[in-house]
Amino acid sequence: MSDKPLFPITMYGSSISYFTGKLENYFRIKGIPYQLRALSAPHCMTLVRQNTGSTQMPALLLGDGRWMTDSTAIIQWFENACPTPAITPREPLQRFFSLLLEDYADEWLWRPAMHFRWFYPEGARFAGSHLARELAADMPLPHFLKRWTITRRQRNGYTVGDGISRDQVAGVEAILSRTLEQLEAIFTQRPFLLGTIPSLADIAFSGPFYRHFCLDPVPAQIVRQQAPAVWEWAARLANFGRRDDAGGWLQGIPADWGPILNEVGRHYLPYLCANVDAVAGGRRRFDANIGDVQYRGARWSKYRVWCLQRLREEYTALPEQDQQVARTLLERHDCWEPLWRQRQLPIDDGVCAQLPFFGAEKMIDVYD
Repeated sequence: MSDKPLFPITMYGSSISYFTGKLENYFRIKGIPYQLRALSAPHCMTLVRQNTGSTQMPALLLGDGRWMTDSTAIIQWFENACPTPAITPREPLQRFFSLLLEDYADEWLWRPAMHFRWFYPEGARFAGSHLARELAADMPLPHFLKRWTITRRQRNGYTVGDGISRDQVAGVEAILSRTLEQLEAIFTQRPFLLGTIPSLADIAFSGPFYRHFCLDPVPAQIVRQQAPAVWEWAARLANFGRRDDAGGWLQGIPADWGPILNEVGRHYLPYLCANVDAVAGGRRRFDANIGDVQYRGARWSKYRVWCLQRLREEYTALPEQDQQVARTLLERHDCWEPLWRQRQLPIDDGVCAQLPFFGAEKMIDVYD
């Protein structure tokens, strides 16, 4: 794809970060060497913002001096630059539905992951202390004050500050319960979501699981007790290397993806539609009833408008015969109508048009 040298690759992020962990799993399975460095304040964050337009993590520095941001766009770029072993299915239907699951895992399971980490005192102590040491070591403040500042910031940004008050706790925690039930049914039958080797779908779900649900004290206990096959899958994925690449993927879209697709159609895509309405109306905060959970004061995201647009583009890029099959499956799981509910999307080209090499501050987050 390019004669420019890719290596060495430096990944700036956190060792307990949702999207850093997702990209680390991808690189390990691809056999791509990298070095992880903490995105520590203040100089690293300034450097990353200047070169990527955002303080999102992870950020990559390639061997030729180019910077990259956004795990989804980074993975797509590397799938073209380093095509073997392929992680994204080349079969059109499998590719489309894998990208749909990736978007869901990235942008919806983020919500319960943030909740479990920052709502409960034991989770906040663990993550706040870790991030205070890892990312804020250079700040001239006592450790307890750095931990308190980080915890307060995260709660204001991603739990109470993103529409999750105590009235929504049960509904948000039910997302994890359903996800465990869905995945446990799959992983008691086969080692990975699409077959006997990992695919993009596994990489996507590793974001919330590898560095949140299977790490943070409260959800980790739940996973171990309620979904031992999911616990085993998370470790198996993290330990999967190129030496283990014997095997393959199933044909078509597995029937046991159905409950996950129901979740996409009945919860995630309606949330994307509510977010689109907010962005179109210029409302930085919005209320939405999703799956009988009333979120109040959720934050808008221009990036998630782009997510919806990207899913539409992936569908329209399918061969005609595959579009018909995909539409039938999307309709069966209540995904079709919300995918196309808004005719016009308020796309801000300044946010994502240059990904993965530059992206505007999308969610205003540094720690996750």
